[in-house]
Amino acid sequence: MDAPVDLRSDTVTRPTEAMRAAMARAEVGDDVYGEDPTVAALEEWVAELLGHEAALFTPTGSMANVLAVRTVVGVGQELLCESSAHVARAELGAHAAYTGLTMRTWTHPRGGIDLPAITALHAPDLGPFFVPTAAIAVENTHNFAGGTVLPLADLQALRAFADSVGCALHLDGARVWNAHVATGVPLATYGGLVDVAAVCLSKGLGAPVGSLVVGSADAIAESRVWRKRMGGGMRQVGVLAAAGLHALTHHVERLADDHAHARRLAEACGVDPAGVDTNIVVLDVDDAPDLVKRAALEGVRIGTVGARTVRLVTHLDADAAAVDRAASVLGRLLASPGRETRR
Repeated sequence: MDAPVDLRSDTVTRPTEAMRAAMARAEVGDDVYGEDPTVAALEEWVAELLGHEAALFTPTGSMANVLAVRTVVGVGQELLCESSAHVARAELGAHAAYTGLTMRTWTHPRGGIDLPAITALHAPDLGPFFVPTAAIAVENTHNFAGGTVLPLADLQALRAFADSVGCALHLDGARVWNAHVATGVPLATYGGLVDVAAVCLSKGLGAPVGSLVVGSADAIAESRVWRKRMGGGMRQVGVLAAAGLHALTHHVERLADDHAHARRLAEACGVDPAGVDTNIVVLDVDDAPDLVKRAALEGVRIGTVGARTVRLVTHLDADAAAVDRAASVLGRLLASPGRETRR
């Protein structure tokens, strides 16, 4: 029997044999003392790729986001973001818990930047009775909006607005590698438009664990202290950093395969593939849990992100044959009476 096709997330990937070999031979040291050479090499490379002074290796993307945001937003200050952003919806209130900030949101159907709405939301410092806006967070690509890529012109316009009001910008770039491959926009261009960023190695790039905070030398020095305070100080972690180095060397350009596979799935599921920017397909269905259950019975694992919303995510471990098999199953299930997609 064929192994299940797991499209729940691009976090389900397993290290390739070549990645495991790189991990096994990694040179290591105590990273809390700043003595792990493989971690240092990874941090230096990622900072250079994003056009910033420094970077910090962290165990999770949520921690990287919290650390990055807290360098630009203080206690009692405000972060603006899109209403379905990961920082607001999927980090369990960590920003409020660790930083003491508040959030307000705008809503965009594809998770995009609504500059008029942001302009209206932005609150200057009007004294001790009002919460001032300290930073704006954007997510590129946008997870819950279906892996959409934020247009470069919109990011540039937002940067200009932020500069005009003295506001910082944070990039949740967990899948910024996908945006880069889909558009050809250099990573340094995306990074150069923001003050701080968080990027992830354990999604499309296929590393088993790890994200990085990227920013100025001062921001990273502050984040290093807070990483330890949050329990994120790691010791001989070069074995994990080596996986990230391997992923950056071998797994970036192949993201184009995942994007093509996502469009194949979209077409089979009755979704316009032209609306699929990267490796995520979102389906509106009559009963999401029911579809998930029936697909699992036929060897296709998918996930719900709402009572009537299903998400399919292509990745390194789902090759063309597996995607074709999943497309056949899902296309047939969705064609059943009352199971049609609505977008």
